[in-house]
Parts: sequence; structure tokens; C-alpha cells
Amino acid sequence: MSGIQLRKINKYFDNNHILKDLDLFIEDGDFMTLLGPSGCGKTTTLRVITGLENPEEGVLTINGKEMVNGAKGYYAPPSKRGLNLVFQSYALWPHMTVFDNVAFGLSINKTPKAEIRAKVESALEKMRIIQYKDRYPSELSGGQQQRVAIARAIVTEPKILLLDEPLSNLDAKLRLEMRAELKRLHRELKTTIIYVTHDQVEALTMSTKIAVFFEGHLVQVDTPRNIYRHPVDLRVADFIGNPKINFIDADVAYLNGSLTAESELGTLVLPGASSGAGSGKAVLAVYPEDILISSEKTEGAAMLSIYSVMPAGSETLIQLTTRGDNLLLAKVIGELDYPVGKMVWVTIPQEKVNVYDKETGRLIPRTEESAASPELKRGII
Repeated sequence: MSGIQLRKINKYFDNNHILKDLDLFIEDGDFMTLLGPSGCGKTTTLRVITGLENPEEGVLTINGKEMVNGAKGYYAPPSKRGLNLVFQSYALWPHMTVFDNVAFGLSINKTPKAEIRAKVESALEKMRIIQYKDRYPSELSGGQQQRVAIARAIVTEPKILLLDEPLSNLDAKLRLEMRAELKRLHRELKTTIIYVTHDQVEALTMSTKIAVFFEGHLVQVDTPRNIYRHPVDLRVADFIGNPKINFIDADVAYLNGSLTAESELGTLVLPGASSGAGSGKAVLAVYPEDILISSEKTEGAAMLSIYSVMPAGSETLIQLTTRGDNLLLAKVIGELDYPVGKMVWVTIPQEKVNVYDKETGRLIPRTEESAASPELKRGII
């Protein structure tokens, strides 16, 4: 089978169970981001794939070839796995020029000099730093050094490129630039990229797939859009999105294919629920950008009070007080100002609301088709 397959991987450090029955498949050509908070197991997963850590249990195959078998105590060396790794620190040789740093791996493999020059210059051109080939690392900015580190990783044309939080040492502007470069590089090289980060914006903007980890468990694997729009449980929903998602306690009841949710925002009708949805305590999850605010009285809208208005340049964050004195955060594109205490009307499109079972924390699934029904778009009644 083409791709990278991890089956029932368990990794321990002393008595700490770091990876717990990890099952993950990474397709050829994927840009797979391993995402989660510190200590969740994402970097350990990367190191297991590279061979820098050996799991006690489980099997790892790369393109159908067994690289790890914990039961047999078999671990293929990193050099046999056809991959390259870029660390958080750039790890450049300070006494070597940019050209020599990038050429180092090829030189070790006794590649002919003419071929080295052609490959190094090609890699530097791909990373748009060919003009710096004769400089030393100390003469480069952090972003330029990171480009050199990536050029060194791609010059040997690995089938798999692994990056461990490579942008965390860069400022916000450089991180944005490097995200675009990495996405372009993935498109051009068609290499499988496995990327580790705790920054969900990086994951959402660059990846073809995201694997979300919590406490050593793989919780959800999906496309960026589905991870964002349909987090599988409350932990994922709370972790994804900036600013953070709003959670609203509700009582839900299933009736004729719809969930009726009673909350501080009034009654919300959510069609498309399966008959197994049941009734009881639930949590509604709504992203700030999905909340619609009007100064005019709107039919079917909930009336809330302005608590604070926080201009943020191209957008405005608005905190609203519910009738139960809880705060709801809304995000509006552009500049907007309301006096504190002003009453406004709030509408939430029902297709944008996720419902979670309060006891289990799991998403109550609904069909996309029903959620998008035109006559039920507004949702609040």
C-alpha cells in the first residue's frame, strides 16, 4: 500500500504512556499536519516515523515496506526510510556558507560535484534564496535561515518531508510568508509532508489533512474545512478557531427529524438530526464570525446587550451579554462601533450551529442537506 501506515502504535517514556493505540494513514502526496496542545504526542509521532524514537508496540509501514514492528523488535534505521527532517532550530553549520550547508548531505553521499551544484542551486531557487548562496548563516535573517534549512532537506529529493514546528521562532509576518512558501513547495514537489504544530492557523491554512491529538490519543483526522466546521468533540471545538468558539448550554429534544434547542438565545430549530440524537442536556457551539448582529429589531432574533467593542483593524470583536449574564463573542469584518449597554438583535444561521452531547462531549451529527435548507436558514424562532 502506498503511503505511511501506523497501526496500534504505543510509546512509553518510563511510566508515561505517550502514544495510545495510534492508528493513522497518511496518503502519498498529503500535507498532513499533526495538531494539538503541548504534550499531546504529536512530536513523538513524528519521531516514531523518522526512527528517532522506537515504539514498544505497533507496526509502521512506508509504501508497503515494514519499517517498525514492535512485537518483533524490528526498527529500520532512519537512513533507510526515504525521508528528511527539518527541526524547530535551524541547525545550520555556522562555519559553512549557505551553498555548503545545503550541499552537505550530497557531499557525504559522494555525489559528483557537477550534480551537487545543479541540485543545490535548484533547491535554493525553489526557496528563493539563490542570491545568498555565498553568505554564512550569521549574515542571514531568521526567515532566510529557515529557508536554508528547508532547502537542505529537499535537495536530496526525499519522498517524505517532516517538519517539527519549523516556523515557531519567526515573527508573525515571516510566519505568514513561510506558510505560503511551504504550500507552494508542496504543490510543486508533490512530496508527502508531515508537519507538527500547536498553531491551528498554520494547520488550517496549509494542510490537505489534519490529525488532532489530545493526551496521546488521535481524536480526529479530516480536511481543514471539516475539522473547523464539524469538530468531533468539545475538546477539538475549543481548540480550533481564533477567536475561540462560543459554547451555550441548551436543552434539546428530537422531533420529526429536527432538534429543538432551548437556550439563553431562545428556541433554535436544527433540522437534519437522526432519530438516535435523543433528548437532554447539550452544548451549542457557534463561531464568532457566524453571529449576525442588527441594530434594527429582527423577526426571530434574540435581543442581547453590548458588553464591549474591541476594534482590531480589519475586524471588530464584540462581546454580548445574554439574558443569563453570560458573554457571547461575535466577530464582524470591518469597523463597527456600538455604545456599551445598547440592545441589539442577534441571529445565528442554524446550519452553522454544532450540537454536542453535554455528558459525552461528542458531536451530534446532522445531514448537510437539511442544515442548508433555504426555508430554515435563520434557525432562531
